[in-house]
Amino acid sequence: MTTARSKRWNGKPESLSTDFLTNVLTQMGTYGDRVQFALSTPGAHPHYQVVNSAEKKIAFDGNHHLLHPQASEFDGANATAWLSIEQIRALQAGEGVAKKSRTSATKRAPRTSTVAAKAADLVDAAKYEYFRTNRQSLPASIGTHSDEISALMRNGLSAQDAFGEVIKRHF
Repeated sequence: MTTARSKRWNGKPESLSTDFLTNVLTQMGTYGDRVQFALSTPGAHPHYQVVNSAEKKIAFDGNHHLLHPQASEFDGANATAWLSIEQIRALQAGEGVAKKSRTSATKRAPRTSTVAAKAADLVDAAKYEYFRTNRQSLPASIGTHSDEISALMRNGLSAQDAFGEVIKRHF
């Protein structure tokens, strides 16, 4: 007897299927212009929440049905950064996570990748990987210190040392 088991989502928005992203874009078109994915959800597709310009949030499960999320499901390190409609369209086109342009909405600058942006992405990836592998042993509210951990890592500390320093300071 053979069984098919679904893989769990790996936490990287660029790994989401085009079909899933198409449905996310549909929900974004209806409910809001930004989306955030939960990192601790079971199954091949994550739960996500859409927010509009009035900061009203509505959550969906991996099958795009309405969801009443648990209190900490989208807090701190339990969720991805907010992504815009343009970034989701770029993911759908296979371009990876595109950075937001700082120009006005009517005039878009071409997307460029700077050394600083690449360094920030490396810090974020290392920080998330450490969090993911050590989630059970870390304090529940460690996500509120995410920016401090990133700053320590940009100043040369490893993810393990940065988390250790924050725990020593605040817990």
